[in-house]
Amino acid sequence: MTDFTHLDKEGRVRMVDVGDKQKTKRIAVAKGKISMEADTLAMIMDAKVKKGNVLETARIAGVMAAKKTSDLIPMCHPINITHARVDFAFDTKNFCIDIEAEVSLTEKTGVEMEALTAVSVAALTIYDMCKSYDRAMRISDIRLKSKSGGKSGTYTDR
Repeated sequence: MTDFTHLDKEGRVRMVDVGDKQKTKRIAVAKGKISMEADTLAMIMDAKVKKGNVLETARIAGVMAAKKTSDLIPMCHPINITHARVDFAFDTKNFCIDIEAEVSLTEKTGVEMEALTAVSVAALTIYDMCKSYDRAMRISDIRLKSKSGGKSGTYTDR
């Protein structure tokens, strides 16, 4: 159990002490997607959803979620992110929206959870705004695409 940094020698959960770590520039990129019926995708693309601009609302929700990640994930450190970006790409062949979030800062701990949370909440916001048209939407493939900075160095998803 001592291999898990969020457990002490007795197996009790704890927040990792990052006090002695060096501040470094850290960047994390996460991706995911939300699949839907062709008509639902068309409504979003044509700005016909009655609740308003779906993607701009989801973008704001994703950025806000990145800033609030430590309120949602129990052992996540509260941090002051310096940049958050949430972008969308339409996939009209597969009837989905690809979501990408990038979060960065210069600090003692990484921003992977913030990027993953941004993607998740952006997808959930799209679902919420469009559920009256399409309850079968599917959120999937949420993953860390890349991260840099810190002691563990660079990671890139294959």
